[in-house]
Amino acid sequence: MPSLAFYGSSLLSAYWNGAATYYRGLIRDLAGRGWRTTFYEPDAFERQQHRDIDPPDWAEVVVYPATETAARGVIAEAAKADVVVKASGVGVFDDLLLDDLARTARPDAVRLFWDVDAPATLAEIGASPDHPMRRILPDLDLVLTYGGGPPVVAAYRAFGARDCVPIYNALDPDTHHPVPAEARFDADLAFLGNRLPDREARVEEFFLNPAASLPERRFLIGGNGWEWRALPQNVRRIGHVPTADHNAFNTSPRAVLNIARDSMAATGWSPATRVFEAAGAGACLITDAWTGLEMFLAEGEEVLVARDGRDVAAHVEALTAERARAIGAAARRRILSQHTYARRGAEVDAVLRRALSARREATA
Repeated sequence: MPSLAFYGSSLLSAYWNGAATYYRGLIRDLAGRGWRTTFYEPDAFERQQHRDIDPPDWAEVVVYPATETAARGVIAEAAKADVVVKASGVGVFDDLLLDDLARTARPDAVRLFWDVDAPATLAEIGASPDHPMRRILPDLDLVLTYGGGPPVVAAYRAFGARDCVPIYNALDPDTHHPVPAEARFDADLAFLGNRLPDREARVEEFFLNPAASLPERRFLIGGNGWEWRALPQNVRRIGHVPTADHNAFNTSPRAVLNIARDSMAATGWSPATRVFEAAGAGACLITDAWTGLEMFLAEGEEVLVARDGRDVAAHVEALTAERARAIGAAARRRILSQHTYARRGAEVDAVLRRALSARREATA
């Protein structure tokens, strides 16, 4: 049974951690394919106080104090693994993890960087001639990303990566699925997302402005940070929404909204986990426009697309309950047939086994 040491932000908590669903879906599927994963996550950013799952039986989770001594201790464990993964955005000691994990891994082990925010990472690398990734990339076996398509692959190769493979977000149908509507999430349009500097202007354009232009309609916003933002009177804020409530959040409103962050909208091919969660629940999704969307959902049939806030308002005004149900059902069929974590897990399994075989041959 091959072993995988995974150093990431958090598997146990989705609090200020949008990658949690992605990590869970992939690692759980890999366990069914014979992989034994140990996930190392720091006790940082109050995530351990906001856990939304218990330690699972499909991975061992090691929570370490957010200190340099503790980080060096878990880095030493990498020498036991067949595959060593440093994910982006751990949040503490990222450079230390990046440098030392590559050195600690066994000669016959696969070393890879898994980027869950490739547009932001590539922007940082491009702006910094002495960025540690420039030095380390040529020595890594592989870069995996959770999106970005051809532009991200080309950029990583230009910076020296041997190979770069996008592994897109997907649906775990056991976790995200239709449930009965709940009155607390009732609205004409709902948006779920933390308040982030590189998305706030788009939230204003695609959500707050349409809400202000439709005072007779009801809007709902969930996520951290919005309690400090002035909102139109017809927008109700509910703060952090635990993963266990995402299904009801998606099934209760007439429609739900996806808004990409600035960098991901510009890069394209970067569907957020919310896209798959909403589709899995059978929700009618309205999304801002981004290149590559058709790879996942068909405009007008499986998703409604908005180029600006006026489009959002028009969709909200025109959308009937019957059409919303039809779009949600079509999206669910498409995602279940083509975009589940079982499919993504098969891709990762094949990529890792090829890399592991090549590494072992090279060091034999």
